[in-house]
Amino acid sequence: MSFHKIWLVLKREYLTRVKSKGFIIATALTPLALVALVGILVFVNITDAEVEKQIGISDNTGVLYDRLTEINETRYLDVSNLSEDSLRSQVLSEDIDGFIVLDDSVLTYGKTPVMIYGGSGGIGFISSVRSDLRDVIREERLSRENVSEDVRNIFETRTGLEAIKLTEEGESEDNTVAASMVGFALGFMIFMGIFIYGSVLMRGVIEEKTNRIVEVIASSVKPIELMYGKLFGVLGMAVTQFGIWIAFYIGLSLAAAPVAAMIMQAQMESMPEEAAEATASSFDPSSLEQLAIDPSIFLYFLLFFIVGFLIYSAIFAAIGAAVENEQDSQQFMFPVAVPIMLGYFFNVRVMESPDSALSIFTSLFPLTAPINMVTRIATTEVPLLQIILSLVLMVLTFFGIMWLAAKIYRVGILMYGKKPSFKELGKWIKQS
Repeated sequence: MSFHKIWLVLKREYLTRVKSKGFIIATALTPLALVALVGILVFVNITDAEVEKQIGISDNTGVLYDRLTEINETRYLDVSNLSEDSLRSQVLSEDIDGFIVLDDSVLTYGKTPVMIYGGSGGIGFISSVRSDLRDVIREERLSRENVSEDVRNIFETRTGLEAIKLTEEGESEDNTVAASMVGFALGFMIFMGIFIYGSVLMRGVIEEKTNRIVEVIASSVKPIELMYGKLFGVLGMAVTQFGIWIAFYIGLSLAAAPVAAMIMQAQMESMPEEAAEATASSFDPSSLEQLAIDPSIFLYFLLFFIVGFLIYSAIFAAIGAAVENEQDSQQFMFPVAVPIMLGYFFNVRVMESPDSALSIFTSLFPLTAPINMVTRIATTEVPLLQIILSLVLMVLTFFGIMWLAAKIYRVGILMYGKKPSFKELGKWIKQS
């Protein structure tokens, strides 16, 4: 086996793909889509997206309407002098958006109020009205029972929990929720990356075989050299693309909070004072600092993606060499997809309970480890020995799968006119 020839194939495969329009467009558009997403999230948080509705209140209690207007004086309208039929007509004619009839039964017996409305407003609107009613009814019932303010405060106080992470380096603020989401997202990226780039490799092998290009190449390069070159060439393209995206994300995460603060300040200057204060209290630009991720997580991400890709791409390359079109490859894809699909499904459990026996097993099992170990590393403190063991098992698995895949590739790449089966692949492995 000539490493020089492998390098030539690798170089050709890599340069051909990174110079393609598809690669350039995908590499550029993905970060732009990320910027647009962050921008939309910031915009939604600093603007009032809710359109104010007017709800008529027919208050037979004499007290609840006043309490409601203390919460929101523009939303609620006193319609106690109108009949229910008249109120229904106003809803249909869109003079009001809805109405609620309140009587002593909601205070005495806890009867659920009913809102008749035109159907517009969405979940947020209904939830907001429900919350207002719950608050005013509770306050009125407590007042009627002569419950003191001190007792009310006891029941309304919600005890929080501030988590401090203690390590050998000292104490630091705990961000387990954000870290878990990051871990899940990185695991999902590995899942998608293995399938997408593996499919790119498989299609490339099928295309060269179908066009008989491989017959020309095989005259000067051994099939195993061609396989290694194509595999590492596509891997280089994948790492390049991920590297660009990671660098962009790091820059974006560092700039997000200052830029959001600047945009928010500019918008607040054009708002009335009360609206500006409400906006300032509803969104803190410094919360975007949670977008920043420990750079070591990205290193682990790339490391486990590389080894995971090598494991699965060897199988993809062997499948591509064995068939003559993508339709024929489908029969072999299911058993290949099952392990990594299980890793993806287990990832939710790993995110929720990273130290469980299942999480430890799936992060060590070579076919699910690329996804699950990265999620564990981002979510909890994983012993270094487990990380090393996981990588060693994955590398050994790669060599074993590569040995089998090379046997299939060597025979299949020059085999035409025959649709292979699993039994046929077994014969190729024994023969070569």
